[in-house]
Amino acid sequence: MGSKSLICVPGQRLCLSNDTHISGCGTYERQGYIYSTLAGEVRVVEKDKSTVIEVHSSNDQSIVPTPGDIVTAMVMMVNPRFSKCTIKCIGDVVLTRPYRAILRREDVRAFEKDSIEMYKCFRPGDIILARVLPTTDIHSYQLSTAENELGVVIAHSEAGVAMVPVSWTEMQCPKTYTKEPRKVAKVVPETIPVDGTSKEAN
Repeated sequence: MGSKSLICVPGQRLCLSNDTHISGCGTYERQGYIYSTLAGEVRVVEKDKSTVIEVHSSNDQSIVPTPGDIVTAMVMMVNPRFSKCTIKCIGDVVLTRPYRAILRREDVRAFEKDSIEMYKCFRPGDIILARVLPTTDIHSYQLSTAENELGVVIAHSEAGVAMVPVSWTEMQCPKTYTKEPRKVAKVVPETIPVDGTSKEAN
């Protein structure tokens, strides 16, 4: 698979899967080999000390998450050590296929990392903004929300209502007024009245 372009079909075996040959987009790994998931052109991407095998179809998006990108992701699963996510957008670009990602406990915020409780930061179904980190896991991307502008942007309460942020660490259901803990992106805008003083003019 040198400089010549190789056209493949779904299910076609492409090469061995090992420390130097890694399954990328448009492929999957099974029993030590990398196979194509679609019909298209095989691309060999050199990455650090390994080679990523990808397959791109004619109508496939060429954009993939790269370290430093701000992405929109959905939280799929939460445990004490990390959250599993799927990347839905890169910047303003909506992806035609999701990418798997991991948000580790130590990458949730920049301070008090030892006291972080994952379930108080994210819940399954939350939509988050995160930054893509340099990858060390060949099977998924790694994300970070350790910036003020990153974290949960959309979350629904147990009543199924979209919540609004009330602080850095809480969102509130406008229907039941129940507060739930989250790692909230950005901060509550100062222009929003929170004490009812703006109603005096009425």
